[in-house]
Amino acid sequence: MSRLNIVDFGAAGDGSALCTKAIQRAIDLCEKGGTVYVPAGVFRTGALYLKSDMTLYLEKGAKLLGSDNAEDFPIMGYPFEGLDQLCYASLLNTDGAPHRNISIDGNGGVIDANGAALFAQEMKEKKGKRGRAVCLRNTKGVTIRNVVIRQSPSWCLHLLYCRDVRIDHIEVHTKYDENGNRYQGIYNGDGIDIDSCRDVVVTDSLIASQDDCIAVKSGRNEEGRRVGIPSENITIENCTFLSGFGVAMGSEMSGGVRNVYVRNCSFENVFSIASIKAIRGRGSYIRNIHYENCSLVNRDTSIGMSQWFRGAIYLDGFYGAKEFDADTPAGADESTPVMEDIYLKDITVETVAGYAVYLCGLPESHARNLFLENIKAHGQYGLFSKNIDESHMKNVYITSDLE
Repeated sequence: MSRLNIVDFGAAGDGSALCTKAIQRAIDLCEKGGTVYVPAGVFRTGALYLKSDMTLYLEKGAKLLGSDNAEDFPIMGYPFEGLDQLCYASLLNTDGAPHRNISIDGNGGVIDANGAALFAQEMKEKKGKRGRAVCLRNTKGVTIRNVVIRQSPSWCLHLLYCRDVRIDHIEVHTKYDENGNRYQGIYNGDGIDIDSCRDVVVTDSLIASQDDCIAVKSGRNEEGRRVGIPSENITIENCTFLSGFGVAMGSEMSGGVRNVYVRNCSFENVFSIASIKAIRGRGSYIRNIHYENCSLVNRDTSIGMSQWFRGAIYLDGFYGAKEFDADTPAGADESTPVMEDIYLKDITVETVAGYAVYLCGLPESHARNLFLENIKAHGQYGLFSKNIDESHMKNVYITSDLE
């Protein structure tokens, strides 16, 4: 198979010149099954568009560094936060047409979106929603491995309408650089967003996030229900999480979320292991969700309990609401979300922020069939449970700082 070195197309690896045209030329000329090779060096670039049946390979010491000029990231129309809207292009993109067999591979090479610089410009211009570091859409057969992805203007790795995805041995950093310095000004900096995708495996990876480390999503409200593409058949295992808010289901989940397995993962100075988030108006379901053999130790007091965060393990039918009435039902219709069949087993929690376990369904749509087994959890607060039907607990030990 062919291998095209971007340097041979005029890309300069000293970070001095914009290499967008040279790199894109290599991608465009890459034969089916071929590789575009990024050698050691810093290659500054605007938005790049990958295509089917190719590998982008980043050698050790290679860095694709996003331009600090928002003009190098064209405005595109595609879903973000569950709704079709205008967005700045990401550093690495697909164009939205159906694609297949795209690989981003490497020997520890870095994809750095230069998000702190772009965030300020994109928020000031407001021509569209902020871009991602990597956004792959409508692709069957995605492999991402052995690379570092960092510093996105918003979500770092966004997979949308993809299937047959394998993510292995990657690092995602959206909060700090490699020297521990905080990226300034970025918020809503999720690590990985799995958005209306199916058959996804994430293994042996490290995520240090400013927001949700991994979020499983599927559209918002009426538009999401109309599109109706669920996120399903997802496995996340043997991963390490070092900051942020753990593995979340929702809150955009109007196409449905089901059959998600989180196994053998460790969470250090992360605020939550599991957050299952729904809102009136979303409709659809979060169903058959498993967290097993996971541990959390959080000593970070910078975030307190709020409408966006309830505790280390939480299910929240009122996500985002500062004030709510958990006793008075609203009318149930197609916009009423369902949360059911949630399994948590062999989990330890030690946290200084929020509840150890917080479970609150809607009064008109109780969460159903919650199974907690072999849980030892200590939090600032202990256990809160309301609007839950058929809760099954075995060997559950919950304590709080107030006891």
